[in-house]
Amino acid sequence: MADVDERRFEEHRGRLRAVAFRMLGSTSEADDAVQETWLRASRAGDESVENLEAWLTTIVARVCLNLLRARAGRGEVVLDVHVPDPIVTPASGVDPEHEALLADSVGLALQVVLQTLTPPERLAFVLHDMFAVPFEDIGPIVDRSPAATRQLASRARRRVQDRPTRPDRDTSRQRAVVDAFFAASRTGDFAALVEVLDPDVILRSDGGTSRPRLTFTLHGPEQVATQALASSRLSPFVYPALVNGAAGVVVAASPDRPLFVMAFTVVEGRIAAIDVLADADRLRTVDLSMLRS
Repeated sequence: MADVDERRFEEHRGRLRAVAFRMLGSTSEADDAVQETWLRASRAGDESVENLEAWLTTIVARVCLNLLRARAGRGEVVLDVHVPDPIVTPASGVDPEHEALLADSVGLALQVVLQTLTPPERLAFVLHDMFAVPFEDIGPIVDRSPAATRQLASRARRRVQDRPTRPDRDTSRQRAVVDAFFAASRTGDFAALVEVLDPDVILRSDGGTSRPRLTFTLHGPEQVATQALASSRLSPFVYPALVNGAAGVVVAASPDRPLFVMAFTVVEGRIAAIDVLADADRLRTVDLSMLRS
């Protein structure tokens, strides 16, 4: 492709990266998928392409679908809980690099639920419900008719709607609820903790292979509040942050050693979900310096 065509590709990079991130739940894998999309597009050329955005979206979707199917086919040990790599930014706001990725309230809880879908369900839901791609265009990617593709998206939508995945839009109100949660944890106020938790609250913790004892799921205010009180004494440093664009924190043992990344889904003024990354291997990429400044 000529240089001018590379510039045209760059005009669509943000959208392609956003599609790939929602499909894969990883910024590094999303970047790899966009790079593969560029390589495929550059080899094919675009002289006869009428709608470049749609064509590139189809390519990146196929790349992501292949990656998701490869994950499923590796025969790896599947943990009971897997929290995707979080996007951690200062509490003051999301940086421009990640704005497109985190549009439309793509919180960490939604990424967790998307992982429970089959690859075709995930593709149909992401492309149609998040990027308004017609089912007629999605069907050929998953080798299904438009009607069957609509059913894929419908099943996925029900799974998503059954879980708390979309936080309140006002991040300042989210932060007030999260602050109340930690204030109650520090003072040992069990009743105040329960008060800020939704009756159906769920806590998912992913310790990875490095800390498997920290991989578990808790349901209900009593279980979650009890865990919060038990963990509070182990958390001398708590740094407010945005985690996938929603109110969260990074808990650290020292100013340079993160213990957990905690993402909160606040719905109607109460915490409906807490997703915790406790995997020491993956926590090494978290930069605490940006949260201390």
